[in-house]
Amino acid sequence: MYVGRVDAAVIISHSSIETKQLSTSQLRRIYTMRQTTWANGQAIVVYTLPSSHPVHQEFTKKELKIFPYQLDKMWIKLTFSGLAKPPIKVNTMEELIDAVKSTPGAIGYVNQNASLDGLNVIAMEAK
Repeated sequence: MYVGRVDAAVIISHSSIETKQLSTSQLRRIYTMRQTTWANGQAIVVYTLPSSHPVHQEFTKKELKIFPYQLDKMWIKLTFSGLAKPPIKVNTMEELIDAVKSTPGAIGYVNQNASLDGLNVIAMEAK
């Protein structure tokens, strides 16, 4: 279990992704499985931490502007309706970083003090 302090979540993607900035609505479309490809047509592979993880809670509240339980409900509804597959859940930030690094098209999020070498960092658009 992650016991560090959560300062802010940072959005990361595979190094091949050229996107440098996303709006809240674009990020929400990706994490609610409504946007499934990047601008270049490459499939988006979404990675997430468990709902109880402090970094996941910070990410959903601050970046997606929804509560973790609301995101879980959306994933369940999309999965059972057959409209989408849920994101790939990993247990730790280290697993998430490794998965994003090794999966073309991948996106994820980590605590801002995590090592981001070999990853593309995606900024959120200013409002």
